[in-house]
Amino acid sequence: MWAILASAQERPNIVLVVVDDMGFSDFGAFGGEIATPNIDALARAGARFSNFHAASSCAPTRAMLMTGVDSHRAGVGSMRELMPLSHRGEPGYAGVLNERVQTVASLLRDAGYRTSVAGKWHLGHEPQNLPPARGFDYSLIQADSGADNFEMRPYLPMQLEVYWYENGERLDRLPADFYSSTGFVDRTITFLQDTADSNSPFFAYVAFQANHTPIQAPARFIDAYRGRYTEGWHAVRQARVRRIRELGLLADDVALAPGPTQAQWDALQPQQQYFEARRMQAYAGMATAMDHELGRLLDYLRASGQYQNTVFVLLSDNGAVANEPYSNAFARRWLESNFHREVESLGEKGSWVGAGSRWGIVSNTPLAGNKFFAGEGGVRVPLIVSGLRGMRAGSIHRDFTYVTDITPTLLEIAGVASAGSSAGETISGRSLLPLLLHAGPPPRSAQESTGYEFSGNAALYRGNYKLVRNLPPVGDGAWRLYDIERDPGETADLAVSQPALFRDMQSAYADYADAAGVLPMPADYNLARQVGINSMLFVYAPHYLPRILAGVALFALALLLWRRARRRGLSRA
Repeated sequence: MWAILASAQERPNIVLVVVDDMGFSDFGAFGGEIATPNIDALARAGARFSNFHAASSCAPTRAMLMTGVDSHRAGVGSMRELMPLSHRGEPGYAGVLNERVQTVASLLRDAGYRTSVAGKWHLGHEPQNLPPARGFDYSLIQADSGADNFEMRPYLPMQLEVYWYENGERLDRLPADFYSSTGFVDRTITFLQDTADSNSPFFAYVAFQANHTPIQAPARFIDAYRGRYTEGWHAVRQARVRRIRELGLLADDVALAPGPTQAQWDALQPQQQYFEARRMQAYAGMATAMDHELGRLLDYLRASGQYQNTVFVLLSDNGAVANEPYSNAFARRWLESNFHREVESLGEKGSWVGAGSRWGIVSNTPLAGNKFFAGEGGVRVPLIVSGLRGMRAGSIHRDFTYVTDITPTLLEIAGVASAGSSAGETISGRSLLPLLLHAGPPPRSAQESTGYEFSGNAALYRGNYKLVRNLPPVGDGAWRLYDIERDPGETADLAVSQPALFRDMQSAYADYADAAGVLPMPADYNLARQVGINSMLFVYAPHYLPRILAGVALFALALLLWRRARRRGLSRA
């Protein structure tokens, strides 16, 4: 049972903002050089979390964010796109939210909130998993792992079509002048305008596609960065490290992960350097465009008198990606057939570009690893909370916090108390409200463990310590132990020097994996290969095989009729 603890007049509005695939230091408020003035202003007025963790990929993070429940127990232990065949259909591996969890939107709506979502969903497009069935009064969503930001078309060959829905109904077109960040904010403002006569508070979930590939933005935002990033990966990363330390997000003596060297940049030909600078200009332009659109929402709330009674929570769903689809021959052919890569118009409508492996490392400065893997660069992401009455402006929280903490935090902010469960599954997250309002103790004791797993890459957090395992190509499958307070770059393995702790945390991870229903990965699992297999079996074969079989049948029928006609002709002769 859920009980309302505060009157409607006292309960604040809530805006939950999720950005996609942006690294720890991309925002100005977290040390980045990218212009994000609206996000930075929210950070200055509120609190930043420098040790906040999510999953290393989109859908598991969104499952935990929406429910407060571990991703496996919520049904999203992995993504359908890259799940090994032996896991498909097993408990915890539906790839969509299961029936045992409720979303924070459902719980807030039951407590009297108006609810909306605009943006990337990635929690299923079956009727029972679309936003109307998951607590949202109004919705405009992109239901896949990603899509083109200007047009209704897929962004990678693992899809033949894309799924956009408005209020549960599939859309067959987007407006001619559509751009994702603009469209999501437009629809959120429309929802607020259409329900302005209501006396109920609102919960608005805005899930930007920025900065997921393809990196795209209106030209004016990209052009604002022309001439930038020509100094290269190493110089930009070093500048970020200095700013991170100046902001107090990192102590001066902590160990940082290694990054690209100046020698690597200098080894590029001038045209290669120019291309690399242009792709990062596009990346920065996409982030600034997103921040600009968020600013429009903030301006609307100010003009309508709702800003002062609105709490803002903003985070990235995982760390930045550090790969290059053009390095895969099949993906390259598909991309070259569907998009252009002209250097002067990178990021504009019709083009496809990603940030690439080196700039992805820069985005995750000063951490090791990237999206899909369990290194801090894949899972430690920025979190900002602002607008909460009674909180100290400009505060920085360094204790370990986790994405499952968001649901109980929002519920407590809304004055809704729980008995500790969500439709049968226990909410494992902890409310951050005491920490935000009273600078209270950490939400978890130094002896409490929090487990995590995605595609065989796994971690267990306990106080300042992190047990971690990464599979190839990033890791070797061996467990390692780090003190991520002193060593956020994960440079010094403590497994040998602290063997008792190492063994105890391994045992605790085994307990977590058993309780969560984590399945072992096949010995020969390869993420890129599995995406190709799943695409062929579950996308291309169902689409093309009936046509191929029909064609074969028609050919066989035609051949049979020809042979009969020929025999008749011969018999007459």
